[in-house]
Amino acid sequence: MTDYELTRRDALKALGAAGVTVTGGAAALAWNESEDDDTVESAEDDADASESEFGEHERETYRAVAAIVYPSEVAGVQEFVDSYVAGRVEADPERAADMATAVADLDAYTREWEDTVFTALDTETQEETLRGMGVNASDPDPHGDPRHRVRYYLVNDLLFALYSSPTGGELVGIENPQGYPGGTSSYQQPPNDR
Repeated sequence: MTDYELTRRDALKALGAAGVTVTGGAAALAWNESEDDDTVESAEDDADASESEFGEHERETYRAVAAIVYPSEVAGVQEFVDSYVAGRVEADPERAADMATAVADLDAYTREWEDTVFTALDTETQEETLRGMGVNASDPDPHGDPRHRVRYYLVNDLLFALYSSPTGGELVGIENPQGYPGGTSSYQQPPNDR
């Protein structure tokens, strides 16, 4: 099985597909690193304090969700997600607040059932939590109830980022997604002729 390596360049292309212009190119997609503290208490404190701001806890939650919804053959997920999310947050503070609210929604559900935040769970329990919340069967709606917002801002946005990037497009047999040179012809050519 071949690994598909995601890069910051892929994140830049995905942001472009989402209508986000990043000045300074891929180098501008760096995340401002803060002191990392992996304790559960710190994560819960961050979650409580960040309902309207997008910070380290929210970024970690996006990484965790991506690890679940992205295919296993994809590599470089952490850097890709960090870069994509940094571009989204920088370009649109209002959307960043909505993204943070979706993370808070997911954490509220997780606390109710698991007595901790989403990022403190193991991967298997995270998957069960998303299913239990009904995210997999919900319509994405930025104005809907919590499961619809989690689907819209976390799951669907991360999947959009992956499959609108050149590497993600290659993963599903569309080497040049629409909007990139050769994109339309790659849709029209049979797979054997590519």
